[in-house]
Amino acid sequence: MLIRVLSLFLLLMSGTAMAQQSTLSGNITDQHQEALIGVNVLIKGALKGTQTDAQGHFELDQLKAGRYTLTISYVGYKAQEITVDLGQAENHQLGAIALYEGNEILNNVVIQGERTNAFSRSKTAYVSKLPLKDMENTQVYSTVTNELLKSQVVTNFDDALKNATGVEQLWASTGRGGDGAGYYSLRGFSVQPQLVNGLPGLTNGTINPANIERIEVLKGPSATLFGNAVSSYGGLINVVTKKPYVGTGGSLSYTTGSFGLNQIVGDYNTPLGENEDIYFRLNTAHTRQQSFQDAGFQNSFFIAPSLSYKVNNRLSFSFYGEITQAEQTNPMMLFLNRSVESHASNLEELNYNRQLSFTSNDLTLENPTQNYRMEMSYKLSDAWQSQTLLSASGTSTNGYYSYLWETGGTGDNEFSRFISKQNAHTQTTDFQQNFTGDFKIGQLRNRLVVGFDYFTSTQTSNNSGYIFYGAITPDGLRNDSADFPLSQAGVDQALADQPIGHLKSRHSIMSSYVSNVINFTPRLSAMVGLRLDHFNNEGDLNNTDDRYEQTTLSPKVGVMYQPIMHKLSLFANYQNGFQNIAPQLVGDPESGPQQIVVYKPERANQFEFGVKSNFLEDRLNATVSYYNIEVSDRVMIDPENPFNKIQDGAVRSEGVEIEVNANPVKGLNLRAGFSHNESTTTQTDDPLILGQRPLEAGPKMLFNFWSSYQFSHGPVQGLGAGFGLNGASERYVKNYTTTGDFILPSYMVASASVYFQKDSYRISLKVNNLFDEEYYKGWTTITPQAPRAFLANFTYSF
Repeated sequence: MLIRVLSLFLLLMSGTAMAQQSTLSGNITDQHQEALIGVNVLIKGALKGTQTDAQGHFELDQLKAGRYTLTISYVGYKAQEITVDLGQAENHQLGAIALYEGNEILNNVVIQGERTNAFSRSKTAYVSKLPLKDMENTQVYSTVTNELLKSQVVTNFDDALKNATGVEQLWASTGRGGDGAGYYSLRGFSVQPQLVNGLPGLTNGTINPANIERIEVLKGPSATLFGNAVSSYGGLINVVTKKPYVGTGGSLSYTTGSFGLNQIVGDYNTPLGENEDIYFRLNTAHTRQQSFQDAGFQNSFFIAPSLSYKVNNRLSFSFYGEITQAEQTNPMMLFLNRSVESHASNLEELNYNRQLSFTSNDLTLENPTQNYRMEMSYKLSDAWQSQTLLSASGTSTNGYYSYLWETGGTGDNEFSRFISKQNAHTQTTDFQQNFTGDFKIGQLRNRLVVGFDYFTSTQTSNNSGYIFYGAITPDGLRNDSADFPLSQAGVDQALADQPIGHLKSRHSIMSSYVSNVINFTPRLSAMVGLRLDHFNNEGDLNNTDDRYEQTTLSPKVGVMYQPIMHKLSLFANYQNGFQNIAPQLVGDPESGPQQIVVYKPERANQFEFGVKSNFLEDRLNATVSYYNIEVSDRVMIDPENPFNKIQDGAVRSEGVEIEVNANPVKGLNLRAGFSHNESTTTQTDDPLILGQRPLEAGPKMLFNFWSSYQFSHGPVQGLGAGFGLNGASERYVKNYTTTGDFILPSYMVASASVYFQKDSYRISLKVNNLFDEEYYKGWTTITPQAPRAFLANFTYSF
């Protein structure tokens, strides 16, 4: 009897406690009373939060009586804090809360819980320099999120970019001076990642994914808003870093795996001061890994402090820095010679032993790199915002760079080793002033950005000349390392008589631009933009002959129509890009003095149309697009005179891209991408390449897929698994009409993971290249890719 009475008493007390719990709810819109989906609503000082649904509604339940401060934030909008006094058993409705558009610099709140469609982002403030939703943007872009990288236990930047539709690695990062970052093919053209948080940022060595919030790959010529300093005709790559958020927290992560991989990552965020208007975040990581070959390694350490300061409701500041110390052996690529006929046309005939590196761990390159970014944001009025930005970057190359060059001589498949001692430095500075407005003229809504940009880059090179340093065959049967020792002492002795360069060059770009998104109706909008660039090349500061100036215009037009508001968009765009070509010395030096020839800018024009969709309350979004890019006035080598260059080339690149991100049921996230590209040199006097596919275009077909499922309830709650595929069609790495072809075969690589997630920790196991596929990549080069590799990760969050 006593037990029954106690049980009844506890049940009544529990029911009373539940009855005394309260609820907070509200609806969040933009300044035009349109519902905002996925807004973060966090109780300040607690690990409790939620997101708004498709109608902009949110609800927080099971709250005790007391005073609460809600922090409300959304990418591209100014965060708000609302204080509420909540009584017992109260259902408190806040009503409508309006957020005003601003810049993506402060209060990126991280909430505990599952994000709907974790592998996509519906909005960014960088792609158009305006806080536009993807459904409103006439440009196509692919976003690789931090959640996707965590799901895949990604430890390097190359693996991260495998998730971007239509992107394929051409070269791994070499670390050499000037252009040591990795190269990737995008819509038929090569591109390097040179944009950090929307501003120029040098990445001459490794990019550590531990500090990446997301990667944005903008598709097509993007000169109108970004110029030609950081983009290619195929698009550009923007790395968005982690930034301070409202609250205190962090994580500590350790990853180990095959080939001596050891990576430790730390992340800590905290307020500074009592009023909590200043937030500081620190990310740091140390990574070391050996090559799968007989020699080679990468070793890097970086530290990334960032700070945000909200002075008042109008004025805010932010600072971001990243300092990296990296050392590596450069990947030994086999360069194919376009001037001689190859002895092999495929890997079987080449007889390549991919286990051999043809280098040593004594010959390394050091790549110290720094990137800094400061921003001031000032709200001029409810309709206008001022954004002032300053970025500075610097990177150095110190050490030994070598490569293997196809000889085409007496020995079959013979390659000569060439080596140089590098001592180079590049530094850039960029100042940018933007004014963004959201206003109406009559019934037409205008979202306008007007900007000014000044960019300058200085390069210093004190590299030695290149020397022949032995010969090899890819099978390793011939290797002159005994006569040409792969040691610093041996190389230094061989380089003792080589002249040291003393080159210093500088160029600057002064730009102004305007871009406007005009809503004729809520469903129909147009984006129009124009950029004016003045390019000033001072060339070698010791030689005034190659100095020149150029001015060019770059327009952009796009149209968007939404048959189903916020769910289905039809779009078309015209985008323009250009490249300023430095003056070239032409003429045979043995026949007399060479002459400087100045070329007009190369020009690219893209026409594109497609469909964007977002259904099931942001759980299913997809983009399908067709593009056609025509490049004119390409500068190419004169086929009748190798000492001359002529501006007569034209290239056409067209293709189809499809990307799908889905969260069909709770716990299941899917991402899939497919691209097909046809690229041809349509005009040139060079018979070697006329009608051929440019080698920078990479494979015609690419696809990527990743799925992740986590159990959300039951005895296996928190257990999850992932599986993915990456593949490419065959590619030409040499296809000259008179010297033969070399084709790398198609490949399909599978990866899988299993993990266990709890509130404060996560344990993951991952297998890359699950079936140990042997495959290669290259761009007039041949580079073997890593075999099967195992990874294990433990992450503790607090």
